[in-house]
Amino acid sequence: MARIAAGGLELDYELIGPGNGPPLVLTPGGRYPRDTAGVPELGQIFAEHGYRVLLWDRPGCGASDIAFTAPSESVMNCEALVALVGVLGLRNITLVGGSAGSRISLMAAARMPENVRKISIWWISGGPVGLAGLAWFYCGDQIAAASKGGMEAVVQLPSWADQIARNPGVRDTLLAQDPWDYIDTMQRWGKAFGYSDESPVPGMAPEDFARLTMPIQVFRSGRSDMAHTRRTSEWVHELLPNSQMFEPPWGDDEWNYVSTFPIDSANRRGRFERWPLIAPMVLDFLRD
Repeated sequence: MARIAAGGLELDYELIGPGNGPPLVLTPGGRYPRDTAGVPELGQIFAEHGYRVLLWDRPGCGASDIAFTAPSESVMNCEALVALVGVLGLRNITLVGGSAGSRISLMAAARMPENVRKISIWWISGGPVGLAGLAWFYCGDQIAAASKGGMEAVVQLPSWADQIARNPGVRDTLLAQDPWDYIDTMQRWGKAFGYSDESPVPGMAPEDFARLTMPIQVFRSGRSDMAHTRRTSEWVHELLPNSQMFEPPWGDDEWNYVSTFPIDSANRRGRFERWPLIAPMVLDFLRD
């Protein structure tokens, strides 16, 4: 475990696996930290198969810092990843991620396509209602709190409790914001999740997908998954020049099923706890 300055922020990360192994970046979803149940377990499987695995906390997640200067939270995260990969000197990387981690992987790859060997993604957030839900989940409670009680109310929100406990500097950064400027920022960040008929992934234009000519593994979302719609996964596959569509190793109702799981890191429970099930299919795809 370590912290490093990258892109103007201090990011918390861990590298596991053989030092000379091919680098693989594993990015979780939500605002969940890198030690969320299922994520390090999946990373350990990759490490045991020879990969040098980067587990990292995105800005505003876990113990990493946060800033509010980027045009969207997703841009902040993907640019942080590009900067982190550069500072660590990782070359010819593989990007693996689910949910928000799939979006960040695609956006980061579009900014450094020459440095990405392969990509594997699942649970790609999308659809009009699914994206509207993200805007509210990530930004709505922030706006409501700031408008009623200023930044003192924002730092009391449950959505920041874990980050502040791990990194008290996050509280200081939040309290340093002018509440009305913060509301404006959250409005912009919320708008960035808006659905478009031009692209399935907010922050990715059709020409961004066209740049991703490396082999990409796309797992089809379940028909019952309204957060990561099936059509979103199929649309992403259609836009990518060199992708393959795979059926996931779980049933159609997987997202609805795991959404009932308790978030309990101590007992290794949570929405990502079954992610290790995907490892054999990802490893098979990553073989040269």
